[in-house]
Amino acid sequence: MQIQKTILIAGALLLFSCSQNNTEPQSVSTKSFVISDTMMKTIRVAEATKEYVKEELKFFGKISADKNQYIDIYPLVGGNVLSVSAELGDFVKKGQVLATIRSTEIAGFQKDLSTAKTDVAIAENNLRVAQELYAGKLNTEKDVQEANSQLKKAQDELNRTKSVNEVYNIKKGNIYYVTSPISGYVVQKDINKGMELRSDRSDNIFDIANTNQVWVIVNIAESDISKISLGMKAEISTLANPDQVFSGQIDKIFKVINPETNSMQARIVLDNPTGALIPESKATINVYRNMDQQAVAIPKEAVIFEDNRYFVVVYRSQKEVAVKEVKPIAQTGKLAYVSEGLEAGDQVITSGQLLIFRALHQ
Repeated sequence: MQIQKTILIAGALLLFSCSQNNTEPQSVSTKSFVISDTMMKTIRVAEATKEYVKEELKFFGKISADKNQYIDIYPLVGGNVLSVSAELGDFVKKGQVLATIRSTEIAGFQKDLSTAKTDVAIAENNLRVAQELYAGKLNTEKDVQEANSQLKKAQDELNRTKSVNEVYNIKKGNIYYVTSPISGYVVQKDINKGMELRSDRSDNIFDIANTNQVWVIVNIAESDISKISLGMKAEISTLANPDQVFSGQIDKIFKVINPETNSMQARIVLDNPTGALIPESKATINVYRNMDQQAVAIPKEAVIFEDNRYFVVVYRSQKEVAVKEVKPIAQTGKLAYVSEGLEAGDQVITSGQLLIFRALHQ
């Protein structure tokens, strides 16, 4: 009898010792569960990957037009505004007429052009006469050279007046046409039909912005400046379009602190072919920086929180799923980083896993 008791105690100690030495993460589910064919159509699975933990930094800013594709349009002449054919927010094409102005200055430019053309015709005739007289030995070579010089001066003046008319986009009459130098949106307008524009006006009448590319201006608090560097990945959402996320990276840091806000600005350039990013709209910018630590990363929605513990459902096959406890150490908008419970290459269910978890963990 004493021998049997000793054997039982030894066996118990051996089992306790084995359980103490087994430190590998264990599945917390003991039941079997088969995913039905119908459920298989609804679940989503993602692979766990090992990567550097990313710290997520949240900033606020705004969408701005690309300043390299932003044009101020000034009236080159004064006069009466006859018509305005573009309104705030309109899309205009390069060369499109935005407004027409009747101007006495334009009439003066056209008169100068007409006079220059007449002077060239007279100078050409004088040169021809001088050449004929020289051929008949009725004048000297110097007279021919003088006539040729006068023709060159007249031609230079004609070229100058033509250039002036081209600069002012003069077509006919005393009308000045305000045209758009680029394709883009009218983002500022300060002209109306019937206005009298002074020739010395210093204010612009239109601003045109090409928004095929836009800038995201990020406001960075002084305490966060040391955390920001060129090339950092970023995700941007706007109040105007909150459900759409745009991806980019910081390509410029403006090394100037605004004394009024105690903040510095950084820039992200985004393509905007559909016009979804509207200049001056408010933006939320999540910037990510790599930490020195590595961990297993999974989609954040795969994690189940219950009883102050975290779990995932690991998928191996339709007939083999298991619940595992994990220990998250960080998370971003999309990812959760776990230090225990999973290995790179494990498959976790990210959609529909709660039903499986309940069935296996009740």
